[in-house]
Formats: sequence, structure tokens, C-alpha cells
Amino acid sequence: MTRREAAPARVAMLGGTFDPIHLGHLRSAVELREALALDRVHLIPAKAPPLRGEPRVAPETRLALLRLGIGDTPGLVADDRELAREGPSFSADTLASLREELGESARLVMALGHDAFLRLAEWHAPERLFALANLVVVDRPDFEAPLPAALGELIAGRECADAEVLMAQPAGGLLRLALPTRMAISATALRRRLGEGRSVRYLLPEAVERHILSHDLYRSPRAH
Repeated sequence: MTRREAAPARVAMLGGTFDPIHLGHLRSAVELREALALDRVHLIPAKAPPLRGEPRVAPETRLALLRLGIGDTPGLVADDRELAREGPSFSADTLASLREELGESARLVMALGHDAFLRLAEWHAPERLFALANLVVVDRPDFEAPLPAALGELIAGRECADAEVLMAQPAGGLLRLALPTRMAISATALRRRLGEGRSVRYLLPEAVERHILSHDLYRSPRAH
């Protein structure tokens, strides 16, 4: 058995509404896998995100679009565990489910964007997130803001200098990571374009675009 085969699994959770999944989400997942030498990145659509409004389309449709978007991309997994669970989509519960499957020695990562990170102290059981996983914040280089005091207290002493330091431990660390490709694609702007019947070409995977247009998803009545 080689050293790499014997090494603990390295798995990331990338959650979101994916309303709809777009190339920014998918490219970030690929680059996250490369940056942390991950075995897999689980993209997990939220059924009922506690801190966001109701998604525009049904959870099952968002999952179907996610599967179309991933296609045969190595190392990316469309994971439906939050859709199968009752109640709000708390990330701590999702991480606990993954931790139970992977074992205590696995390097489990929860990746989140900078905007979500700024509200981390408001999440359900935020300390439990660090007990279950390492957190990776995908930095926005064009965005500078002071951290809320509660967030500063939550992450005190947890920041790691680089990916190697972070992945030396199963959980408990925090890394801010700038990914190479910064695709400024907004799902909100996409929904607006689709609602107005405007082009979304090259913003979505082709299979996702075809499915959305053929099923009139996100289309406002006045755009017909």
C-alpha cells in the first residue's frame, strides 16, 4: 500500500442554494480540489437555507441542474443529503453526517465564500463547525471589510498559514484562500437575465442552460 493510499481521506463540502448552478460555482470547486489536493468536493444544495430567502425553483430541480452541470468532472459529487433531511439545512448537521461516513482521521473541509464567512457567527452552532471540519474561506480580493467582533472571537487562534498546515489536522483550522480564476458570476444577476429572457450563454454549463430554457425555469410571465 502506498503512502497516499494509506493517508486519510481529504474531502470538502461546498454548500449553497445553487439557484442555479453556474460556471463560477463549478470552477471554484475544481480549483479548491486542486489547491487542497482533495479526493472529492461534495456540492450540496440546501433545501431550506436558514439565513437566506426561499430559492426560486424546487430543491429537486436545483439538484438535477447541479448533476447536469457537474457531468463527468472528476472529483466533483452532487450530494443530496440536505434534500433528504427534514428541517432547516444546518451546515453543522451536514458536516456531522460526512464526518460519520469518513471517520475521525479524515481531513474534512467546509468551503464558503467571503460574504457567508462574514455572517459565520450568526450560523447555527458555529463552534461545532470547527469541531467537525476545517474551514476554507474563498477570498474576494476586491473586498475589504473589518470582521464583526463576534466573528473575530470565533476564529481567534484558528487561522493557518497555508494549505499544508490546514490539512495536517482533521478539523479546527481556518484558511483564507485566493483561487486562481475569479469568475464574477452572480446567481442573482443570472435569475434576472433569465427572467427578462436575455442571454446567459457562457455563464452556465451548456447542459444547464438547455434544461433551464427548455423548461422555462426562472422566466417571468412578461418575458414570454
